[in-house]
Amino acid sequence: MRPIVMIPCETMISGGMNLDKNQRPSAECGLFEGPSSYLRLCRWSLISLINRLEKKYKPCHACLIVLAVFAAILIFIVTAGGVQAVEVEADTQFDYAEHLFSNKDYMSAVNEYRRFIFLFPQDDRIEPAMYQIGLCYLSMGQFDLAIQSFLSIIDTFQESTYVVQAYLGIGDAYLKLGQTGSAITNLHSLATISDDPDIRDEAYYRIGWIYLETAQWERAAAYFDKISPKNSEKYQLENLAESLEKKSSPPKKRPGLAGMLSIVPGGGYLYCGRYQDAFMAFLLNAGLIYAAYEAFDHELYALAGVISFVEFGFYSGNIYGAVSSAHKYNRTKDRKFIDNLKENLKIRLSARPGNKGMELALRVSF
Repeated sequence: MRPIVMIPCETMISGGMNLDKNQRPSAECGLFEGPSSYLRLCRWSLISLINRLEKKYKPCHACLIVLAVFAAILIFIVTAGGVQAVEVEADTQFDYAEHLFSNKDYMSAVNEYRRFIFLFPQDDRIEPAMYQIGLCYLSMGQFDLAIQSFLSIIDTFQESTYVVQAYLGIGDAYLKLGQTGSAITNLHSLATISDDPDIRDEAYYRIGWIYLETAQWERAAAYFDKISPKNSEKYQLENLAESLEKKSSPPKKRPGLAGMLSIVPGGGYLYCGRYQDAFMAFLLNAGLIYAAYEAFDHELYALAGVISFVEFGFYSGNIYGAVSSAHKYNRTKDRKFIDNLKENLKIRLSARPGNKGMELALRVSF
């Protein structure tokens, strides 16, 4: 039977309790009643409300003092007239938090999950509530807070499905922050501590894709090779291996060759397929070279020197631009190759702990 907690009506509108766990009432009480408990709850709610107002509106100290005095008077009046309380069931509180999460009201959901954890510390849904808080922060783009939330699960619980998902959530947050090295280290830790081959394979698969998306083909292939044979078909490793083998020796533009061809202005651009730029580079450099020649021929040395100096800049830019074009050409080809693999072969892993396990979605459309 789920526990029921009596809390003051005023507390329900306080906007959440961001309380230190050391301040919480005893988990064994099960029921909050009596004036002292009521006053403590009101005080906690008041502090939370003032903190939220201060962060959101930045009021002056005088305004905060007036608000605190007003709230104290209100608490005194209510306590003098008796306590009105409502019953809150664990199921109702958790379902309300889930409702907010499903409607993408993530900040409110965080507050309600925290309220659930505070009111029902012995409930067996404390761990999923903590995990959902991490997902809320992840969905809001507050990746540092998401990492902290997931780490609290790992520190609190030793072995569970949510610990595994917390590691994966941390990896996703690091990737969103652009910290691929930290994401790989985190997934390495998961693969090391886990005895489940399926979990290790998923960690290796995710690491392989991190390397693949950064165009490190050999490292990606090495981690895909670590996946156990029983999951080979699940992760489409055969198709991935064939694609990476073709990519190991693709037709690329060589930056050094592009630079050498640019000795003739426009030759490097022509090699990279940028025909309009090649024509303009040839025309501009040829015109400046001819103008410098004519100036020297007519013994206009000052003018010839200025034109030569300008031409030197354009000529150097022609070489530099050709080399850069070769690099850009290769990056574009790599990006298209990666996007094609992601669209056709990458498995979207969607974990739902405690529900139906792992869901796999695969679309192949060659």
